Amino acid sequence: MKITKAEFICSNTRVDLCPQESIPEYAFIGRSNVGKSTLINMLVERKKLAKTSSTPGKTRLINHFKINDAWYLCDLPGYGYAKVSKKERETFGKMIEQYATQRANLVCFFVLVDARIPPQQIDLDFIEWLGDSSLPFVIVLTKVDKINQTGKSRNLDLLKLALSKTWEELPLIFETSAIKGTGKDQVMGFIEDTNKKLVS
Repeated sequence: MKITKAEFICSNTRVDLCPQESIPEYAFIGRSNVGKSTLINMLVERKKLAKTSSTPGKTRLINHFKINDAWYLCDLPGYGYAKVSKKERETFGKMIEQYATQRANLVCFFVLVDARIPPQQIDLDFIEWLGDSSLPFVIVLTKVDKINQTGKSRNLDLLKLALSKTWEELPLIFETSAIKGTGKDQVMGFIEDTNKKLVS
């Protein structure tokens, strides 16, 4: 997919204030500091479209970007950031749940998982919730350039093993590196193919 246009549309905390245009929407979510904003910038070929920070938990709003005037990319707050208050975590959780269950044009979640570490329970719980809620999703391993092949394969096998305990068929898993551009064509190709199926 060639990116000809990528623009920020709005940020808010309420689903009813999200853009009303009913074009396909893809939501990116993951634990705080998983590299979400950096990956988004790599995918759409814009260095500063999504705001990045060395401080985890920077994204605290529902951020909408319109790509090629054809589909929305939604950057959601990271979950599991320990340094925010319990009340804030509950607020984030409620906001994400309302977005996930009420956003009619939401096509797919991209659940970002850090390739450098074994699967975390909070990621597995969120994936399980998506399944229980019948919400479509794929998994995106981030930062694959920051771990050797042996370590990455071990963590990927652990993730698949954990998922296989409750899933008859494993979800699609992409491997990405925002630094090296790994996985860009695969992720964007998935979005392009999905968009074509929606209009066919």
